[in-house]
Amino acid sequence: MHQLFRNAKKFITNLAFLLFLNLLIKPFWLLGIDRTVQNVTGAVAYGEYYALFNFSFLFNILLDLGITNFNNRNISQNRHLLDKHLSGIILLRFFLAGIYLIISFVASFLLGYSIQQVELLLVLLLNQVLISFILYLRSNLAGLHLFKTDSIVSVLDRAIMIIICAFLLWGNVTSTPFRIEWFIWAQTFAYILTVIFTFTILAKKATFSKLNWHPLFALMILKKSYPFAILILLMTFYNRIDSVMIERLLPDGSLQAGIYAQAYRILDAANMMAFLFASLLLPMFSHMLKKKENIRSLLQLSYALIAVPAIVVASVSIFYRSEVMDLLYTQHVVESATLFGILMSCFFAISTTYIFGTLLTANGNLKQLNIMAGAGMAFNVILNFILIPNLQATGAAISSLLTQFITAFIQVILCYRIFQLVPDFKLIIKFVAFTGATLCITWLMSTVEIPWAISLSISVLASTTIALILRLISIKSIALILKN
Repeated sequence: MHQLFRNAKKFITNLAFLLFLNLLIKPFWLLGIDRTVQNVTGAVAYGEYYALFNFSFLFNILLDLGITNFNNRNISQNRHLLDKHLSGIILLRFFLAGIYLIISFVASFLLGYSIQQVELLLVLLLNQVLISFILYLRSNLAGLHLFKTDSIVSVLDRAIMIIICAFLLWGNVTSTPFRIEWFIWAQTFAYILTVIFTFTILAKKATFSKLNWHPLFALMILKKSYPFAILILLMTFYNRIDSVMIERLLPDGSLQAGIYAQAYRILDAANMMAFLFASLLLPMFSHMLKKKENIRSLLQLSYALIAVPAIVVASVSIFYRSEVMDLLYTQHVVESATLFGILMSCFFAISTTYIFGTLLTANGNLKQLNIMAGAGMAFNVILNFILIPNLQATGAAISSLLTQFITAFIQVILCYRIFQLVPDFKLIIKFVAFTGATLCITWLMSTVEIPWAISLSISVLASTTIALILRLISIKSIALILKN
């Protein structure tokens, strides 16, 4: 029981710190800087950037081959391996970065990108290399359970970008309008500084003198990490290929991709918050499973903490879609509002994946996850080919919605079967009742003739109250955990 309280307290306290930092920085980045850049540069220019940005993700797995997830899990269970693995893995990642750049560059020509698009893409590819290094270095911090340090690093790049972009957007330092290229280079500079900062911290935690290349060690790491690589590759495709296919399949592809980006932006922000749960839970689940500790309580606690807000956010996004889009953007508000309502409905499914998928990853159930992700990718791509030419960006949103819910449901079933969990029907009924009540309340409040910001706030407050009444979230239990 003491260990249970200890694990729950560690999760809640570190999650609170992580959420505080990310809520302080990342929403302003997305809704203040990123949104302003799109409004200033226009839907077409930003849409082209957005499609290229997502293309740079498609072969992103070649930078990592599952090493980051494997390393997070491995260092959590075997912390003494940090000294041995750090230098060898860094050199291996340099080698993988070269392969990634070559393959992505060739693929861009096969898809018919123009010289101007390829020039932008090359910088975005460099950014992906830097991001992958940051994530690997962070996986060591998380594996060592240095969660607060990892939390600071998780927002450092965005904080630097905010300073640079704010200076360029509002500092009156240039005589020409803001260009999308400046936005991309600002990201590059921020990533470089973050890599240097993180590596400096990590080097102090490890006995690290120089980089050493050992071919047999590299092969051993790749052999152990390739199942993670396949999983990430498949999930990246069905999460990132939408905008690429929109831009390539439609005559006005850049415009449609820009409209899709407008609707996707808040989902992207919400996903960042959900991802924080996974970044904390993976090393914790891995450590608990190795010690054969009961994960049921932590699973239920973490899922309740993410599912309740996800339902509220999705409900508000459906019924206040036009008001939110009109608040954020100056162009294509009607089109993006329709997409926004569909895409934000994905958030509950994505949140479910971040909890149950993380548990399966920590347990090493990569074969099952890869089969699920492979089926999800095929389903998503086929649907996109069918729906995008007929429904444009709306088709991609519908494809995403169906794919996310189906894959999330499969992961929940896998967890219950593999861990022999007994369904808590009382809890399930509570969630169904909460979802129905939240949808009804939000719909009713959206029809009331008062300022929409007030009715939205009342909806959120009422939904939160219902969650507390149903004890989906228990303030008393959380307080007890923290106290003990």
